[in-house]
Amino acid sequence: MKVTLWGTRGSLATPGPETVRYGGNTSCVEVRGADGTLLVLDAGTGIRRLGGKLGPEAGRVDVLLTHLHMDHIQGLGFFRPLDQSGQEVHIWGPPSTTLDLRARVSRYLSPPLFPVRLRELPSRLTLHDVPLAPEEIRIGGLRISAALVCHPGPTVGYRISDDTATIAYIPDHEPLLGAARLPSSDWISGFDLAANADLLIHDSQYSATQYPKHVGWGHSAIPHVLEFAARTGVKRLVTFHHDPRHDDAALDRLVDEARSSGDLPFEILPGVEGACFELGHAMRNQRQTTLE
Repeated sequence: MKVTLWGTRGSLATPGPETVRYGGNTSCVEVRGADGTLLVLDAGTGIRRLGGKLGPEAGRVDVLLTHLHMDHIQGLGFFRPLDQSGQEVHIWGPPSTTLDLRARVSRYLSPPLFPVRLRELPSRLTLHDVPLAPEEIRIGGLRISAALVCHPGPTVGYRISDDTATIAYIPDHEPLLGAARLPSSDWISGFDLAANADLLIHDSQYSATQYPKHVGWGHSAIPHVLEFAARTGVKRLVTFHHDPRHDDAALDRLVDEARSSGDLPFEILPGVEGACFELGHAMRNQRQTTLE
């Protein structure tokens, strides 16, 4: 699998000279299977640039939404494949207790929030209420499972595997929810999604000093993420969903503090917009580059 980060910011797009290295676009991650299968994780503002790179040769496109907060769907109306006649696009995501995913997404893609209605898009679009584990989705050569995680409103995380590697994507997640430590493994939100993953992309919004003022907002402090990654046995952690108040210098400092916080049993990789990670046999092909 190849994983590319197109948007790593949380809550609000934050473009500007102070965020030029980590990026200002909100959540969007491209996952490519070895057979060319394309998954797009979330539709934040980063999805616009990804869509611009996809031509008719892209084939079927599957967009997996974790939830419908604006920073995860604001780019959807600007995703070029949705505006291409005949393009096959599938959107997966959680329903609410009263509305299916189509009804929920239609509330955004309609006036007064957006000028074009969902039903007016020319692509061949199918929306799916995402099934929850233990049920799996199979798209091309990829196996996908979803589970509800601790975040306000219906929110899922995803676990994606092929025959050689597994990634876990939990961009908005507060597993401690104000507690001092994580509970036993059976009670940790998102545990099964992340267990022994080769790469975990996880909410890292707050510093330890910022978190107490934001308990219950659905996001993690970096020390909590480190504990979660250690307990779940992941091999590599990508910090993600950066707070809009954190400029490049602040994020460098937070990553440095995390790396020096102890003898961690996993590698920490900063979630930089444009970073690519190639996963394969024994993680031999991992690399990090910058988008053109």
